[in-house]
Amino acid sequence: MALEVIGKVIKLMPEVTGQGQKGPWNKQEFVIETIDQFPKKVCFTAWGEKANDLKQYGPGDTLKVTFNLESREYNDRWYTEARAWRIDQAEGEGGQPAPGGSSQSERPRAQAPRPSQPAPTPFASASFDEETNDLPF
Repeated sequence: MALEVIGKVIKLMPEVTGQGQKGPWNKQEFVIETIDQFPKKVCFTAWGEKANDLKQYGPGDTLKVTFNLESREYNDRWYTEARAWRIDQAEGEGGQPAPGGSSQSERPRAQAPRPSQPAPTPFASASFDEETNDLPF
């Protein structure tokens, strides 16, 4: 299950390193804020080489993050992690494409023919009065 989010980096957490059974590891968490009508803040975790790739970005950069959600249980509690496995520079504001990318606005779009008269709404011809209305409110 791969998911994508586009947003601006608002915080980079310090890199964390450690030693495991399989050798040394490193991870870095970062928070982006989505660019929607109602923006949401999402914390992602980048492991290994992806944590090293994250060093080229900073607060204010717009990124497209592809990630998987993973949950695990510990002491009868569940913990969920948004693990980033691809981090790319997203198109900038003003329609500027990321280096090496193409802008969607450059592609021609097919337009549907417009009707000369607006289509009637489903309730345009219906009349409601108190006696025939069987709604409870």
